[in-house]
Amino acid sequence: MTNMTLKTTKPVILCILDGWGAGESSDNNAIIMANTPVYDAMINSSPNSLLQTSGMAVGLPGGQMGNSEVGHMNIGGGRVVKQELPRIFDAIKNNDVNDIDCVKKSIDALKKSGGTIHILGLLSPGGVHSHQDHMVGLARLYELAGVPVCVHAFTDGRDVPPKSALDFIQKFETDIADLENAHIASICGRYYAMDRDNRWDRVIKSHNAISSGQGIKVSSAAHAINAAYDTDLTDEFIEPSIIGDYSGMRDGDAVIMANFRADRAREIMATFVDPNFDGFEKSANPHLVAALGMSKYSDHLIQYMDCLFPTDPLKDTLGEIVSDHKLKQLRIAETEKFAHVTFFFNGGNEDLYDGEDRILIPSPDVATYDLKPEMSAPKVTDELVEAIASEKFDLIVVNFANPDMVGHTGVLNAAIKAVETIDNSLGRLKSALEKVGGSMLVTADHGNIELMKDPSTGGPHTAHTTNMVPFILVGSKAASDEKLSLKDGALCDVAPTILSLMGLEQPVTMTGSSLIKVGDRDC
Repeated sequence: MTNMTLKTTKPVILCILDGWGAGESSDNNAIIMANTPVYDAMINSSPNSLLQTSGMAVGLPGGQMGNSEVGHMNIGGGRVVKQELPRIFDAIKNNDVNDIDCVKKSIDALKKSGGTIHILGLLSPGGVHSHQDHMVGLARLYELAGVPVCVHAFTDGRDVPPKSALDFIQKFETDIADLENAHIASICGRYYAMDRDNRWDRVIKSHNAISSGQGIKVSSAAHAINAAYDTDLTDEFIEPSIIGDYSGMRDGDAVIMANFRADRAREIMATFVDPNFDGFEKSANPHLVAALGMSKYSDHLIQYMDCLFPTDPLKDTLGEIVSDHKLKQLRIAETEKFAHVTFFFNGGNEDLYDGEDRILIPSPDVATYDLKPEMSAPKVTDELVEAIASEKFDLIVVNFANPDMVGHTGVLNAAIKAVETIDNSLGRLKSALEKVGGSMLVTADHGNIELMKDPSTGGPHTAHTTNMVPFILVGSKAASDEKLSLKDGALCDVAPTILSLMGLEQPVTMTGSSLIKVGDRDC
């Protein structure tokens, strides 16, 4: 695809403020309430526009909030990438799941062994990592095939309101009420079951509940939820609890992970399927006749389990194009978002491109990030400033995790501190960039921290939003051209805009558009 270019001095920096949305001015908006002189100056004096991050604009169903995985795939891919959520819904609706080869084989193996299928997953309609209707579909499929079903429910509280699990559990139990041999066997908060930072002290509690029936004994899922609420715990932090007489997995059983998003499914699945797992000493190690997942969680895990909905990595991503032109690029983030600026940004490709360097900064070891809202942003910024000064890289992609990770805590004062930390980092980056020239695009993958209180309940708001996000061009000589402007668009337009700044041609597979205009001319 031929596109007009506006080549600038290297480097071009893509600065992703994860979870930084453009919301209304209110006392619920941590961005508005924070002291942000650098960001305010950028908005007031630099070309800027707004990007869509949700629904059909990013390959999700209409009205569905975006998330970091979806956002980074759209940003790096330069196209609208259809996501697993609608794909799985279509397959369940059309009964196509019944015909998937690995599903049929698992049913045959379970009927031969007399075993139970254990369905693991985030039981909520959040749509970021899973959808509880997918779990209903799986339970119905296996039970109607004559296989007993145990559901291990992970409660949410982040992608949905903090205390909403009772409604979702009740709906799920109603939806499977006609199935005689399917029930919820254990329940625990995603804090324990969906870690992605090797916090094995959490994961072991979830694993032991599922594998060995170890945990708080309760009479029902509702009992566990209400008991948690009585001690001021929200859904995310419900301690692993065992329902009724569930005593664990047995030889001849099988497991299926209903989460389709990879990053928070890997660790818990590794505890069941990886023969070389050494994160902790397991309380039981039953022989499973099958292990399945909704998607491919990693190149490593796929050796030991099957995938219902495989996808091929995207071709002609931004990183690949930069590499093909023999240019140097850097990806940098702290642990919480490192996979997003690498694996997801590269369209599901785990391999480094030629000329691609990566810097991983460890995230702080705290229970929740409201306790350290600055997270590792200062260290990320230190590395960035050094990388800019080196003049080694043509493209630098950085993710600042604070707005999203602190936003998820629902603690407003901490969110304000997180925003001010980011503003300080933006100032340091801008100063470093001015010394060498080049351009910086500041944007986000979705909203979050701009809405910290639920407008309907007055309680904490911990989920993503469907708000648009800012898109700002900083530091370029072109930014001083008063005829230059940025059009509104969507995340798929970020990569074409970067290619325009780098003077590189946009491939036909990249269907987004550069959002730069000089006068009446699109670039």
